[in-house]
Amino acid sequence: MKILLTGGCGYIGTNLTSSLLEQEHHVTVVDIMWFGNYLNPHENLDIIQADIRDIEKIPMDGVDTVIHLANIANDPTGDLNARLTWEVNALSSKFLIEKAIDKNVKQFIFASSGSVYGIKEELQVTEDLPLVPITDYNKTKMISESVLLNYRDKIKLHIVRPATVCGYSPRMRLDLSVSLLTMHALTKGKITVFGGKQIRPNIHINDMVRVYLHFLGDGSADAGIYNAGFENISILDIANKVSKHIPSEIIVTESEDPRSYRLNSEKLLATGFRPKCNVEKGIQDLIKAYQEGKFVDEDRFYNMKIMMQLFA
Repeated sequence: MKILLTGGCGYIGTNLTSSLLEQEHHVTVVDIMWFGNYLNPHENLDIIQADIRDIEKIPMDGVDTVIHLANIANDPTGDLNARLTWEVNALSSKFLIEKAIDKNVKQFIFASSGSVYGIKEELQVTEDLPLVPITDYNKTKMISESVLLNYRDKIKLHIVRPATVCGYSPRMRLDLSVSLLTMHALTKGKITVFGGKQIRPNIHINDMVRVYLHFLGDGSADAGIYNAGFENISILDIANKVSKHIPSEIIVTESEDPRSYRLNSEKLLATGFRPKCNVEKGIQDLIKAYQEGKFVDEDRFYNMKIMMQLFA
């Protein structure tokens, strides 16, 4: 199968690209590479450094499936430049699916976000609940979903709402909750928790990759919107899990971050998907990779720090 993967040099995209190549697909990665390129050369891999807003540079001739991961990721970076966030996350998604349809692409898989639900008190946050996004990042994902759904009669469309991802990737992100708290323990011997009571859904990066592979191709699950998250736990619970592996003092401070939400992924499970990993494994993977020298605590692994340097 010929696959176009936007954001293929990113945290999830790097691992997804490797898995697609292992399954003998031909992969074309399009990525602006603000955060580098950690992909290894492969005979079935083409890499294009391009801004997805420049739709003319996105090749789709002969492509079977578009997997669209590229975006200005997470709330803080989304707030840095609202116009850029809306152009990259929402407008570009519209251009991509329109070009995919024009080029007779069969399938479009879109990485949305579980954060589109906003602050929810419900214990079972299912796909049919109303969306109440509270940041530009959340709002761009919600609008992108709405725009893409207008084309669902013209292309097989899967929209995935991932939880917060954890675990190791060659293109690490140390600004995600599990990674951040684990690095506190590894480098400082102290874990600073802001608030701590906020509930966040989590998914291991291996399972996140497997979700995209699960939806790939003609025989995949029905088109539609799917949550993808399997552990709804508090930030303090994550810190306690980390401290079991790296004994550390846990310092709880006040937080102005109100984001708290859970995900129910029964709809995804009903398609036959089963997670194989968890937060505990994500923490263990990070510790092992750090101790093996696969990554260090550097600015290049924090999206916000790199984005601020770019804007400067």
